[in-house]
Amino acid sequence: MMPDEVIDLVNQTRAAGGSIAFTNGVFDLVHPGHVRYLRKAAAEGDLLIVGLNGDTSVRSIKGLGRPIVPAIERAEVLEALTSVDAVVIFEEPTPEKLIAQLQPDVLVKGADWMADQIVGRETVESRGGRVVRVDIEQGHSTTAIVNRIRSLHSKPNF
Repeated sequence: MMPDEVIDLVNQTRAAGGSIAFTNGVFDLVHPGHVRYLRKAAAEGDLLIVGLNGDTSVRSIKGLGRPIVPAIERAEVLEALTSVDAVVIFEEPTPEKLIAQLQPDVLVKGADWMADQIVGRETVESRGGRVVRVDIEQGHSTTAIVNRIRSLHSKPNF
């Protein structure tokens, strides 16, 4: 969705008395850890918006070999999940500008992020919102999947 469409959705949800949850990430190869994380994030509000790092943003964070899947396709996969209400692609290094635009009531990040390192924390808390850190599923990561594929590819008969 375009930011203006998401702002309309936010306004409609708030007008109906609902709360807005926001999370963000790369979500390059969606795996069970992502799905479980997004379910937990969705449980924190009535509307879950996912800020998705665009391709340029991902390359700056993860390096030239990433993303594996283009942003528009990653967005399509995320939007197909019942826990996700809207996806907004951003190209900046962080979602700070997007969080300032959307003004979510709840900002959700993985517990692997230190509380003082969560981008947008001040914006959300300054208006009475809260920041929630949820546990990350161990044994699931895109990096591990990519490394396994590379390892298998280097062996004969792949």
